[in-house]
Parts: sequence; structure tokens; C-alpha cells
Amino acid sequence: MSSPAPTTGLNLAQQEAVNFMHGPCLVLAGAGSGKTRVITHKIGRLIQSGVAAKNIFAITFTNKAATEMRERARGLIGKAAKDAVICTFHALGVRLLREDGAALGLKAQFSILDSDDVTSILKDAGGSVDAATARSWQWTISLWKNQGLNAAAAAAQASNDSERIIARVMAHYEERLTAYQSVDFDDLISLPLKLLQNHAHVRQKWQRQVGHILVDEYQDTNATQYDLLKLLVGGKDPAQASFTAVGDDDQSIYGWRGATLDNLKKLPVDFPALKVIKLEQNYRSTGAILRAANNVIGPNPKLYPKNLWSDLGEGEPVRVVDADTEEHEAERTVARIQSLRASGLNQAGPQFKEFRDFAVLYRANHQAKTFEKALRKAAIPYKVSGGTSFFDRAEIKDLCAWFRLWINNNDDPAFLRAVTTPKRGIGHQTLAHLGDFATKYRVSMFGALFSSSLGAVISGKALGSLHEFGREINDLEFRARHTLGAESAKAFLLDWLKDIGFEKYLYDGEDSEKVAAARWSNVLDFVDWMSGRCGGQIEDAAGVSTAGELKSLLEVAQTVSLLSTISERETDQNVVTLSTLHAAKGLEWPHVMLVGVTEGMLPFKLRDNPEADAGKESAVQRAQAQEAASATLTTHLQEERRLMYVGITRAQRSLAVSWTRKRKKGREMIAAQPSRFIAEMGLDQNTVKEDPREKLKALRAEFAQKALEGAAARALVR
Repeated sequence: MSSPAPTTGLNLAQQEAVNFMHGPCLVLAGAGSGKTRVITHKIGRLIQSGVAAKNIFAITFTNKAATEMRERARGLIGKAAKDAVICTFHALGVRLLREDGAALGLKAQFSILDSDDVTSILKDAGGSVDAATARSWQWTISLWKNQGLNAAAAAAQASNDSERIIARVMAHYEERLTAYQSVDFDDLISLPLKLLQNHAHVRQKWQRQVGHILVDEYQDTNATQYDLLKLLVGGKDPAQASFTAVGDDDQSIYGWRGATLDNLKKLPVDFPALKVIKLEQNYRSTGAILRAANNVIGPNPKLYPKNLWSDLGEGEPVRVVDADTEEHEAERTVARIQSLRASGLNQAGPQFKEFRDFAVLYRANHQAKTFEKALRKAAIPYKVSGGTSFFDRAEIKDLCAWFRLWINNNDDPAFLRAVTTPKRGIGHQTLAHLGDFATKYRVSMFGALFSSSLGAVISGKALGSLHEFGREINDLEFRARHTLGAESAKAFLLDWLKDIGFEKYLYDGEDSEKVAAARWSNVLDFVDWMSGRCGGQIEDAAGVSTAGELKSLLEVAQTVSLLSTISERETDQNVVTLSTLHAAKGLEWPHVMLVGVTEGMLPFKLRDNPEADAGKESAVQRAQAQEAASATLTTHLQEERRLMYVGITRAQRSLAVSWTRKRKKGREMIAAQPSRFIAEMGLDQNTVKEDPREKLKALRAEFAQKALEGAAARALVR
């Protein structure tokens, strides 16, 4: 059975992007212009032209995006899409390291540390008990890794005492990761890059495997990811490099975590034959919304100018709602939701009245609280996007620690969590002695368990408990390796949880039986989730296993660390969404309320830097410092403007932008001004002012009048 024509239903620009297959290609996909559609159709076109599906790599940034892309590719192409590698950057990194990490001294069963593990190790490596200090080190080390720096390189370029201290901590941290046979999230990009740079046979192997690589959200790549991509498509004439980068410079909003627009600037330099194709037709938003978006982004310098347009009609005018305080703003936002749901007259139509059709977007997490309170008061259901991940729950992290230890006995952070969860008569003093012993003999804590000389420092009951735990881990690892399929995996996991008394442990640890029951319910959900993957009934969102194939419990356990780091476990609930602008990127709703749009919030904390020249010895140095501060301020403003643009373009049918005359700063109320971005939207001031409460009052009066008229008519009939 032949595949459907891959260009069916595409506009001319989309067709050009899909049909350009021989050489480097940059697709500038404006907001709502159908970029996922282009990527999935291009996968089909490549397969149709003879490229083996297993040699097509489609890379994106989130599990959610990768899952959607896989589903759409299979819906379009059918079974032929099954073998295409559609995954996140980090899942691709795992794939490279599992197969060829031995060249870096990394065993295939390495552990992936989560953020809490990293904080704990950094506290130890830096001799600090302060978690906030360790997190600040973690942030800096992450930025360095994303720039391709190791501890030695960071130390060489350190410009002050603080950076020199962090570079020393980073060196100790690297030593511990090596000892634990573990990697952190940033290593999943930096280590594959090191692997390809330093080992020609590995580089050539992967270059042969990559027939064509498609990169989604290209504007969000950092320097390390760009270098990794260059190596994957290398080994041939740059004019023949087979890749498609899909992105939008107007939506680059992650500069604070290393993403750089320099990657867009480098493409035509490194690949002079680069084909640039613009997608400017927007399928998401009305003309009024797009005009506001184009106006806002207009002042930013353009790498590749474009202008979004839509054939969805003018639509409702964009509204500006002013309020006295944040509480007043929240009340008006709730009134707007109620008004749009009650009205039969709005152009959005009756099909967009579910709670899930509404989103409230803001710049910073702390702004959510006031809106949550107002929504609860109005009995409107909601969710806070980007809240606690399923995998961040303590009970799930406890179980994942056991899995990590099955896979990698050198993982000391996992050992410490598993051996104390549930407690088994092994106290902190015993573990401290074991840790000292392991450090002295340069082995992992698990590796030290069965040393003949351990009895000299730990004796009696504690030693017996440690030996029992070690034998239990070895037995569980063996059984998990040979447990295949959903039914067997579920039976194994439930028996194991019963054996270690995990349900009792949860209930004993909670004062509230209701909370304990909820935690145990999470554990049972996790068991179903794991066993479903063993049976091939649920596909790994990270793209590291194939749906339909039976897996051993140990194989599935190997993927959990990656999923627990980046998973978005969300169901489609009929609730209003509260979200930061950063978390909203890639999503869309019929009705969007962009709130807190004041100077100091959006754009965020923009201010001049009068202290830039303090302590400088010469006029030249002071001038240089001022110039650097001015450049930083300009760059920051441009990114904040892109963030506003992203917020506006989340809206499909209606958009309201609100600001407050006063806002809280700490414990004080300070005067606030509308954001400069509101003026930049270029709205018709005669049509945009709105008081949702008045509109709602009028609607209620209208409904009451109709009810009276109906009652009067029925009375006449009688």
C-alpha cells in the first residue's frame, strides 16, 4: 500500500519546504504557521524518495512535542514511520551514550541524576550545607556546560573569585559523577559532543546513520547543541548536508538558559548553500490578534524579516483591561471568563465555551496565587501549568532510586535513598562509616558492601542488614532482567512493594490518611505505567523504546531516569490553564488573558545600571562598562519583547491584555505603569477598553429580561 501524497493540503511555502530534500534548509516558521505539519510531511516525503526511515532523525525539545510529532507522522505515513527516530535532544544524547559511551569510560547502564541529586552532590563537593548556594552553583555550572566548558576551561576563563570557587566545586563534582557512573541533564548534550569530537570511528558511524536530520524549535538550541548537529551532518560537502532546521527568531525566549540566536546567524556562514523558506500564513489567530503581534515584534532587529497573515478574518478586537490592584485584576479576569462563557454573541462562537478553552498567562510564577484565589472563589476549575511533575513526587523518586541502583550499582545517591526507603535498621552512623570506607578504597558504597574488611568498621546487626540489602538488590536486578511483558511486570512490582512494606511505609509517614492514600494511588498509577511500557502498550515519550515491542522491566527502568527528568505528564482536563509565558510556548487556546503587563514585570525588571562604572580606574574602562551594560539592557529588552509576542500569538479567537495601577513589591504596594508593549501593539484606543464586570452585569440583565418575557408568554398561553 503506497503512502498518501505528502504535500496534500499544504500551502505553497509549506510544499517548497517539504520538497527541498537535497541540501541544508532553514524553515522560518512563524507562530501558528504549521511547522509540525511541515516536519511530519517532510518525513513522509523523505521515506517516499527512498531514505530509510531508521536514517531519519527528527529532534525536538520536549517529550510532549516528540510524542505529538510521532503520532502525527504515523497518522500521515502509517507503519513506515515507525522506525524514524523522533525524540528529544536529550533522548538522542542517551542513545549515543548508551551505544558508544564506553569510549568515554561510561558504562551503558549509567545513571541520569535529577536536579535534587545534583544539588545534594554539589553541597558535598563544595562543603556547603546551604541548598540555595548549591543551586546557584548548579545554575552557573549548567550554563558553562551549555557553552561547552568543563571545570578546567571554566577555571581558565574565570573572571572573579566567585567564578573561581565555582570552577573548583565543578572539578570535585565531575570527579563524583565519574565515580558514580552518572551524568546530569546537561551531560546528555555535552558528552555526546565530546564523544563525536574526540572519537573518529564513533563520529563516522553516526554520520552514516543520519540520512536526514530535522530540528524543531531551532531558535532554542544552545552552542553545544549546534556543534553536535554540525558533527552529525558533517563528513560531506556542506552544500550536500542533509538537514532541515525549523524555527522562528521572533520566538527565541530562552537566552537565560543558554539558547542563542547566534545559531541562526551561523547557519548561512557554515552552510553557504542554505535554502531559506518562510512560512508566514498563520492558521491559528484572527487578523486583529496577528496585527497586534506583528506590531509588538516590529521594533526588534530582524535576521529574516517576515509578516504573519491569516485568512480567518478580523475577529474580535484585542481588549485592554486596566485594574487598580492585582486582586482587582484577578476579579476582572474571572468576570471575563464568565462573560465569554455566558455570551451567545461573541465571534468566537458557542464551540469555545469549555473551561479548557481559556488560559491566563503571566510573566512569573508568583503571579498565579491571586488568580488561583479568585478562580476558587468563583468555583471555576483550573490547573497551574508547570506545577509539580508526577516524577517529582517523593514516593515516585523513592522507587526510581531502587531502579537506578538495579541498573547501576555505582550510583551512590540512589544507594543512599533506596537503603533508607523504607527504613531497615541501617542508621546514618552506619552509612557514614560505609561512605568513609568506600571513599578510602575508591569504590562505590554498594561495591564496598561485601568487602572482607568492612567488618572492621561496621559489625553486628548493621553489617547483616547491609549484606541483606545488597543480596536483595542483586536478586531484584536479575529478576527484573528476566521479567518480560505487562502482566509479569505488574505482578513483579506489586510483589516487590509488598515485600518491602511500601504501602505501610507511606501510611506510617503521614498524619493524614487521605494524603497517604493519594500517595499510594500515585504508586499504583506508576506500576500501571511501568508495566504498560513493558507490554509495549504505552510508548516512551522520550522516544527510547518502540511501541508494540515487549520489554523487560530492567530495559524500561533504564528509560525512567530520562523521563523523570523531562516528562510532562498531563491529561486533557476541562479546566482553565494558568501558566507562565515561557511554559505556554508551543501551546494555544481560543481565549487568552495576558495579565500583569506592567513595566517591571513585562518587560521584567528593566533598569539602567548606574553602578556600572563603580570601581573602574579610567574613563575608558568606565565607558566600556557602560557600553556593555547598555548592550545587555538592549538584548534583554529584545528577548522580553519576543516573550510578549509569544503570549499574544497563543490566542486563537480572543485576547485581553491587563495591567494594574498598583502592584506588590515585597510587602509594599508601588505605583505601576502599563507596559510599553501595550502601546507597541498599536491598538485602536476607541475600541479596546473593556470592563468585564459591566459586560457580565448586562448579560445577566438580558437573560433575566428574557426569562421574564418567557414567563409572561407562558402565562398568556395558559
